[in-house]
Amino acid sequence: MNKVYDTPEEALEGVLKDDMLIASGGFGLCGIPELLLNAIRTAGNKGLTFASNNAGVDDFGIGILLHTKQVKKMISSYVGENAEFMRQYLSGELELEFNPQGTLAERMRAGGAGIPGFYTKTGVGTIIAEGKDHKDFNGETYIMEEGIFADLSIVKAWKADETGNAIFRKTARNFNPPAAMCGKVCVMEVEEIVPVGTLDPDHIHLPGIYVHRIVKGTHEKRIEQRTVREA
Repeated sequence: MNKVYDTPEEALEGVLKDDMLIASGGFGLCGIPELLLNAIRTAGNKGLTFASNNAGVDDFGIGILLHTKQVKKMISSYVGENAEFMRQYLSGELELEFNPQGTLAERMRAGGAGIPGFYTKTGVGTIIAEGKDHKDFNGETYIMEEGIFADLSIVKAWKADETGNAIFRKTARNFNPPAAMCGKVCVMEVEEIVPVGTLDPDHIHLPGIYVHRIVKGTHEKRIEQRTVREA
């Protein structure tokens, strides 16, 4: 089975639809699947729900899909770098489900492992816990969080072989592995594709069994808040 596609548009062909749940890797602008996000903008699908640590910035990352009004809901941890996100949320145009970062990562991982729910202490006694099942274990109260089972996962890796075994580079690993695991279909963009057998099995961060489609491309690697020393 050939998993390698020539373009992001081809890699997403037949898997995009309106009102779907998409799990997206990345943290800030680090390790985001920018090429696939651009292809989703071009495709024009509406009513999308994104499970992602954040929504990028106004003109990069998921932020570009906010400007085209393709996103109806975000399941996120941090949204502070995006003015359009704030505007849409405060005006009632965008739904928001806040998740602590560890909870969001575990919800994705749980979905990938087929676990429908788990208990955590994080969020007990806060707005996060409202409407969720509470249970005591050894005298401590926990809340139940549900695993995320996404229709589609889009992620970015540094290097992968032709079967999808992937390596992420340093902090760009972030949410990418759990996001990749929880989707019914996972499309991964990479910087380099190598022949099968090239990668050391002990160095693999994401097994190819989770990856259905791969596309190679050139990435911008933009810095979110670029700060330099004064001359």
